[in-house]
Amino acid sequence: MRTWTLGFILAGWSALHGETPHERASYLRLQVLLDRSHFSPGEIDGVSGENTRKALRVFRAARGLREVADFGPVTLRALEGKSPVPTLVPYTLTEDDVRGPFVPIPADLMAQANLPALGFQTPEEALGEKFHISPALLKRLNQGKDLSNPGTQIQVPNLRQDVPPKASKIVVSKSKHWLEALGVSGRVIAEYPTTSGSQHDPLPMGNWKVTKVSPNPIFFYNPELFWNAPESDAKAKIQPGPNNPAGVVWIGLSKPHYGIHGTPEPSLVGHAESHGCVRLTNWDAAELAKIVTAGTTVIFRE
Repeated sequence: MRTWTLGFILAGWSALHGETPHERASYLRLQVLLDRSHFSPGEIDGVSGENTRKALRVFRAARGLREVADFGPVTLRALEGKSPVPTLVPYTLTEDDVRGPFVPIPADLMAQANLPALGFQTPEEALGEKFHISPALLKRLNQGKDLSNPGTQIQVPNLRQDVPPKASKIVVSKSKHWLEALGVSGRVIAEYPTTSGSQHDPLPMGNWKVTKVSPNPIFFYNPELFWNAPESDAKAKIQPGPNNPAGVVWIGLSKPHYGIHGTPEPSLVGHAESHGCVRLTNWDAAELAKIVTAGTTVIFRE
């Protein structure tokens, strides 16, 4: 288990108050900068991990950088752009942030089918999705703050709201656990960590096409398509929401029953298996959905 120290986590927070070079070399800051550059570290958790290292490798390859150190100065300058940006920024909680309803989501899919929506379970979970951050880290960064009280000012990752240009091709690597979006020039314009396939449901290698993009999808559960489904399960319709098994968006493919979609478990992306489809964090899936269209080529490879 990783050991957290508040001083280590708050190294990125010092960006708001004049960082020293040492303070700027934090994984929190590195993850925020990668997220801002559309090379996603997945869920921002403030510690070194494979998703962060993958994003860093792809970013450097796309920019022609030869550095290998995590906090190489050339890489950090390339990530920052023309001028340094704060790692964290203040944010005031709104009524919408804390209104809910917040309802526990059962793990059993048949029980999920009885719910009118698959919304967030807590304000912390909702804010974590909004700011791409682990709810546990968000609480640590804001110790003593009531995250369920509108008007409370907190510190959150300094995210960007823009999206990359339209993708001409999507490449999903099974072995590297990432998805690359390529622009018309063939250059990687975005990268996201993935969970794709398993021993029982392998990723179907080859070339496919995007057929549709469906935000807030209903999940049509068919136990016949799941090797580990309980025998007592029946076909069911699970309503939309961020905790829906398909997350907040479904990008359908020309391969029947396969797609690229979000997930209710962002911390597991890149670290678990799927039932054949390609899972991203909800926010990465939502961004990808904005840069693909019906007909976009999708390549699955080892």
